[in-house]
Amino acid sequence: MHQYPQQQGYQEHQEQQQPLPPQPPQEPQPPHVQPKRSRRRIGISAVLALALLLGGGGFAAWKLDWFSGNGEAVSFGKNPPRAAERSEEPGAPATPTTPAKPSGDPDVLMPTGPKSDFKQTTRLDDGTIIAKTRLAGAKSGFEGDVWVWAPKEYDDPKYAKSGFPVLIALPGGNGFPANYWSDRSLGLQKAISEGVQAGTSLPFVVIMPVLNPDAKYYYDGSDIPGQARMGTWMAEDVPDFAKANFRTYKSRDGWAFMGSSSGAFVGMKTVLQYPDRFKAVIASGGEIVPDSPLWKGHQAEMDANNPEKLAKNLIDANGPEVYINFQIGTKESGKERMTKFQQQYGKGPVKITIRDIQNGEHNGWHYVRGMKEGSLEWVSKVLKGPKPEAG
Repeated sequence: MHQYPQQQGYQEHQEQQQPLPPQPPQEPQPPHVQPKRSRRRIGISAVLALALLLGGGGFAAWKLDWFSGNGEAVSFGKNPPRAAERSEEPGAPATPTTPAKPSGDPDVLMPTGPKSDFKQTTRLDDGTIIAKTRLAGAKSGFEGDVWVWAPKEYDDPKYAKSGFPVLIALPGGNGFPANYWSDRSLGLQKAISEGVQAGTSLPFVVIMPVLNPDAKYYYDGSDIPGQARMGTWMAEDVPDFAKANFRTYKSRDGWAFMGSSSGAFVGMKTVLQYPDRFKAVIASGGEIVPDSPLWKGHQAEMDANNPEKLAKNLIDANGPEVYINFQIGTKESGKERMTKFQQQYGKGPVKITIRDIQNGEHNGWHYVRGMKEGSLEWVSKVLKGPKPEAG
């Protein structure tokens, strides 16, 4: 039985790394990614992580802003009262706040609870926080780590009654024990914030779960018989967790995936499998068909998790519409698989686009660049965003 070895050099430095003496800044360079079969890994070496921490931004990191508060408890959606609602008497006690009620949009879903205990892992330059918690999946029975990030708009009082779109971000490689999208050096959260300011992105709440239950095998984000139920974890437990902790939407119009390599496959497969729950996916450098060695002896179950068969079923049923945006670097292989899939299944309710990332390789930095160059705007056009309260 084929085994998938540990990613080389990846460290969850957000929570453990202590500040190092300043060194001359250097320009960060994305790592070269060695393929493993057709699924490749995005490794982040300790040396490169240091270069990213100290490079580009000079010695800003030495001010400890990135590490300040790491490990401390944090919460999201604090929503202070709006200026017009605050007491105007100097020295008067603060006006007590009450939980916000949904706006007039019946699709808005306020946090259902129970709230999770979050610990900060990283603080970004704009003051937003990446935090981590442990999730015991009620439906899958699997327990794993989940990282979250909310944009500045989430705590803005004028959005206190609005839902926010959710982007579930999945890593490649083993996807265990960490999710590398929680590493600020890849720039996913910054790209979203900059896109919001430029009017090209919705202010997504980003949910970053582990992809696999261990670093030994790849599980195709599926309920493989006799194994951890990672399909149920991804399609049910993780969304339920997001709904428990954040203001979201009831309908699929506020739910999408993004992923790279093996995570791209899981995101695309889940959207095609549950088009009533999820509407879109940004799939970067990923596979098209399941290939875990754990499927041996379970052909019927494997077919039920095959995007080719799922897309055909969706076409035959005439919907609902789903949106798939492939991203592929011009310096990596795999575009022929995406093109073939688009030609065969990009019809009727299955809407498929392919974005070429010029000089792009198989790594997270280049996939984020592709998102900044158009994929974030693409997904933002097919999902709904928060509506500010008037006044």
